[in-house]
Amino acid sequence: MKIKLFILGLGATALSMIGCDDDLNLVGSSIQPDSDKIAVFTDTFSMSASTVKVDSIFAKSVTGLLGQIYDPLYGNLKSDYICQFYCPENFKFTHTPINGVIDSVDLRITYYSSIGDTLTPMRVQVYNVDKPLNKNYYTNMNPADYTNMQTSLGMQTYTAYDATVSDSIRGITNTDDANYYVPHVSVRLTKSVGQNFYNETVNNPNSFKNQENFNKFFPGLYITTTFGSGNILNVSNTTFSMYYKYTATVKGSAGQDSSYVAQGVERFNTTKEVIQLNHIANSGLETILQPNNDYTYLKTPAGVFTKLTIPASEIIKVIDGRIINNMPLTLKAMPQENWKYALAPPTNLLLIPEDSVKTFFENRSIENNVTSFLSDDYDAASRQYNFKNISYILKNQIEKAPDKDLQLLVVPVERVKGSYGSYYGGTNSFYTISLNHYLSPSGVKLRKDAESMKIQVVTSKYNK
Repeated sequence: MKIKLFILGLGATALSMIGCDDDLNLVGSSIQPDSDKIAVFTDTFSMSASTVKVDSIFAKSVTGLLGQIYDPLYGNLKSDYICQFYCPENFKFTHTPINGVIDSVDLRITYYSSIGDTLTPMRVQVYNVDKPLNKNYYTNMNPADYTNMQTSLGMQTYTAYDATVSDSIRGITNTDDANYYVPHVSVRLTKSVGQNFYNETVNNPNSFKNQENFNKFFPGLYITTTFGSGNILNVSNTTFSMYYKYTATVKGSAGQDSSYVAQGVERFNTTKEVIQLNHIANSGLETILQPNNDYTYLKTPAGVFTKLTIPASEIIKVIDGRIINNMPLTLKAMPQENWKYALAPPTNLLLIPEDSVKTFFENRSIENNVTSFLSDDYDAASRQYNFKNISYILKNQIEKAPDKDLQLLVVPVERVKGSYGSYYGGTNSFYTISLNHYLSPSGVKLRKDAESMKIQVVTSKYNK
């Protein structure tokens, strides 16, 4: 442990060093009589770190992951999902199908990006959900608890990059253009699913009176992959559509009615009002779970976290009677692996007590800089995650459990942020709107050598 002692007069110099600013968040008062002097201490301590397996994560979301990838270091990841569909109250078909017949049914899986090889062949398969869904939004849910996987409703082979779409179409940026391309996979489903829908609207319209009744009639669909490995889609929306023909009329030039056959479609979408259950399975984690003296790991989603132990009991003995001013933390990463399609580091990390993780995400909390702390965005140049000041959590430990060390989890998160401009101009400042578990596949190796595990605590004491 290294100790540096500075004796400073309480003047402009001292205040500039320890006065309140965004990065310091002083604990305690710095206003004292002019005759007083202040001693500022910087003490260095050693943390320890380990890799811990994640059983599951809370993943309440309208987005999902679909596919499977393998990484030589981080192992295998497979993800699929079960979704309900939103039904407007008292839904009816917009038109009456000719002879009451549904012509075709499809499922469109829209995605905004993918991870891995975009040309590897994959096969998506769709199954009917035959049991009511509960609101278990944890990723270790078992699809077999809700689905009879003996009968498939449809399947489709695809690649994440659809080579049948021309570059000219991909180049259209105007979203109002009829040819604007949104990446998707379309799965033709058995026609009987749509026919049952229409028949139910005629024979039992009460099934469409509200969402609760609709969910009993149509609990949802299970969407998974049954062939291929090497790509995962980041799914933004899932749409169930039924197509049919109906008789339409138009006024002729002489005012007479003329009939013609038109095409109709009814669509149901996933929305935040209904349930989506994301299922994530990690395997082959043995290598990164082996204890070692050099690294810990992070793998998302629902793979492994890093646990940090900060020697609070030792720190408390050394700083006894002082004011805690600052405790910055830096986590240093190793370079990304050099093989093709290597996982990239997550953008942000959350530092939080292990026993607070469950309620934090279930309650849709954001960092409070008292018991939970958000890193700056990952700095690729220095390969660092920086936490400005986590001193308040040490203060809490002193008050609640001074004889125990701090056990904190490092959790990758997705941050949705807003911004506001300065009254005087200049760059925008950002604030957190929401934090969720990081659902995109990622991996990073964190250093735990002696130098990387150092943490400094800045304290002060008034001497009369």
